[in-house]
Amino acid sequence: MKIKIDTHTIVNTEKTFVIAELSANHGHDINIAKKTIKAAKESGADAIKIQTYTADTLTIDCDNEYFKLDSGTIWDGRTLYDLYSEAYTPWEWQRELMEYANSLDLIFFSTPFDKTAVDFLEELNVPLYKVASFEIMDIPLIEYIASKGKPVIISTGVATLSDIEEAVNACKRMGNDQIILLKCTSSYPAKIEDANLNTIPNMKETFGVEVGLSDHTLGITVPIVSIALGARVIEKHFILDKSIGGPDASFSLEPNEFKQMVEAVRDAEKALGKVDYSMNEKKKNSRIFGRSLFVVKDIKAGETFTEENVRSIRPSYGLAPKYFNEIINRKAATDIARGTPLSWDKVK
Repeated sequence: MKIKIDTHTIVNTEKTFVIAELSANHGHDINIAKKTIKAAKESGADAIKIQTYTADTLTIDCDNEYFKLDSGTIWDGRTLYDLYSEAYTPWEWQRELMEYANSLDLIFFSTPFDKTAVDFLEELNVPLYKVASFEIMDIPLIEYIASKGKPVIISTGVATLSDIEEAVNACKRMGNDQIILLKCTSSYPAKIEDANLNTIPNMKETFGVEVGLSDHTLGITVPIVSIALGARVIEKHFILDKSIGGPDASFSLEPNEFKQMVEAVRDAEKALGKVDYSMNEKKKNSRIFGRSLFVVKDIKAGETFTEENVRSIRPSYGLAPKYFNEIINRKAATDIARGTPLSWDKVK
């Protein structure tokens, strides 16, 4: 089905929907956030995405072993509360950021992490929602998001096949089939060999929804390749300057990198084109450089055609090479000069 997001339509025949993820890349300065939004627009993004939570809506302030990160991430040693206190985007900014993004003709939306965030974003009237990878198992939250009747993008980074099925079904139970699944590797940064992009067409076939990519690898190779496999949405973390720092800086793209990615994505779309076996004028003209049968030695009328006096060579003004064996050992109907394209009227 076609999914309409503002002026964008998510479907195979339309342009890929490119999302710049602001996330924590604002250094707790609203002016940096605004500059980042402007740079995202100038770099070719279709949308800017933020995250709507506070440390208290996402976890509790506790430093026992359960709440300390120790799983091989770039944030190991920190507590969840400490990390989210640094990473969150103040809610009091969000209306202003949305209005600014919209003034630049940039779609603004968010990832809510609890019902209060959804309610807040409904007041802003965001046009769509994103479900983060780590929330895909929160079925009540997904149902609440889906109940708002807006497109729902779901990252699948930590999901099993059954988790994805439950999330999709949760949306459909709420009468919402405007679902986009994003292939995602929930490592920060992710290794390119863990991208497993062949999952994208399989995911589309398995769940019958549009698909895309939420990418945490370094560089732009993975997003470009994903286009060839059917990704209709690309989400990539975006930062004005990595010197701003923050939890997501190391795997975010700066404006020049993001612009290169968008340009490469657009080129990939053009390259894919359509299924086309038609013969246009350009192809017809190019066929002149194909091979055909030419007389390569002077031949007298009545003389036999042989492999020595007839060859398949370029250009293509003579008979097609497939007639070579049919011509050999037949007689010439007239004198034929070397360099003459062979035609049936010259054959007895």
